[in-house]
Amino acid sequence: MIQAIGLTSIARGDRPPAVDDLSFEARPGEVTALLGDSGAGKSTALRLMLELEAGRGVTLFEGRPLHRHPHPARRAGALLGDVPGHPGRTVRGHLRMLAAATGVPATRAEQVLETVGLTGMAGRRLGALSLGMDRRLGLAAALLADPAALLLDDPARDLSPRDTGWLHALLKSYAAQGGTVLVTGRDPKALARLADRVVTLDQGRLVADQPAAEFGRTRLRPYVAVRSPHAQRLATLLTQDGTEVISGSGSRIAVYGTTPAQVGETAFRNGILLHQLADATVDSGPPPAPPADPYDTVPMRPVHDAVPPPGPARPLRYELRRLTGVRAPWLIAAGTVLVSLIGTLALLRAGHPASLRLATGWPHVLPLPPAALGAGLLGALSYGQEFRYPALTPDRSAMPRQLRLLAAKLTVSGAAALLLAALAAGLGAAAVRLVQGPGSVPFPADRPVLVAGWAALTVGCAWAGVLAAGVFRTTALGMAGVLAVPLLVAPALRKLAAAPAIDAVRLAAEPVRYSFALALLALLCAYLATVLKGRAG
Repeated sequence: MIQAIGLTSIARGDRPPAVDDLSFEARPGEVTALLGDSGAGKSTALRLMLELEAGRGVTLFEGRPLHRHPHPARRAGALLGDVPGHPGRTVRGHLRMLAAATGVPATRAEQVLETVGLTGMAGRRLGALSLGMDRRLGLAAALLADPAALLLDDPARDLSPRDTGWLHALLKSYAAQGGTVLVTGRDPKALARLADRVVTLDQGRLVADQPAAEFGRTRLRPYVAVRSPHAQRLATLLTQDGTEVISGSGSRIAVYGTTPAQVGETAFRNGILLHQLADATVDSGPPPAPPADPYDTVPMRPVHDAVPPPGPARPLRYELRRLTGVRAPWLIAAGTVLVSLIGTLALLRAGHPASLRLATGWPHVLPLPPAALGAGLLGALSYGQEFRYPALTPDRSAMPRQLRLLAAKLTVSGAAALLLAALAAGLGAAAVRLVQGPGSVPFPADRPVLVAGWAALTVGCAWAGVLAAGVFRTTALGMAGVLAVPLLVAPALRKLAAAPAIDAVRLAAEPVRYSFALALLALLCAYLATVLKGRAG
């Protein structure tokens, strides 16, 4: 059961609110339709119900607001437009990532793929989906947590008749199993066939709440659709018989108060060729809204704020699937290792002495070693991609910034950075040994310090990328935050301390280490400030 009580959106400027004191119910086992023209307030009503937009009133899902349920995704599944997500992610990978976010097993992805008929398309990427497939994927995402209710914003928009028929059958089947379905739309005839109850909106206000049978009887006026090269002559003959005729464009007319057989007989008697003769219906329009009672003193309900979208239920699993589900991180890792190896070979050819800088392929022209730059870029992608292709929120808003999600991103990006650093250093060392022979790679007494510094540098770059992208919302600025440390922060600290130039071989040297520590601390404070600001708002 869904109960919308007094929903009212916030007025913008001099314009009236898009939704004004809207109350209705959507019952289990039924399909309820919100009908209205473009701008009637249907989409805003859904956003208010899902607490994605600030306003007055309350929506109860089984007696409680959505944010009061421990697992909101299991109470309501939503589809508010095209499927948000990275275009390079596969259909199966996208659903498995969302399964980790909603806390359901990954096998649930296969079940919903079968439900919506996309099993054969599981390996296709989101950017290659047609409109019909995209809409099916959106339904699969809405059904993923097996919710008790579905809220769909004009799901049949621009679909072919075949896809529309499939969609209506799926929604009726879902309702027949006890689910609550709420859909919006602009086609009264289609909604009358689909819905058990039709709620009509006009300029944000409720003007009718009717069972589908009553809606069809009172709102859908039958007529005979006629198309003929002599349509105007036929219209004159029918009008002379007392029949109401409305002329359309060119060869089309609409005949009211009669049957196709009677119209056909008239055309046959007068030798008029017909190209079309069929029953049809037209929406007679909603009844006028009752005038406002000037003595109505019902108090306005308090304004509620939009509730921040929930983070993933299993953040670590979600983050792993997010990172490995698209090609970009794999290409970045492969390119990083390749550039590092090329740098090692170039330094060998230049006669560079054996050192950790040689093994990691770090030419002097680069502010950071290739592995550290690659780790920083992977870290920046962890938030940058999600701000660009948000997947967790039905309204495609920004990715929620939460501490447990941040911890998962830092853990996964740190592990990826360590793996990247080990691969780059290992392959570089192998190349040195291959070219210069065994024993050419020295093992200094302070090797643990160098190794620890190398690991700290790569992990620090990855974490700087994560935090900077989380604060600045883009991958580019996240990577800029990584490069700012060696190019701006470290020189400033060195100049401030009047210290001699650092030894490039010792990656754990004081200015770089302290620069990354200060940068990470500043970015973490900025990130925490955005989290606290979001909660306070």
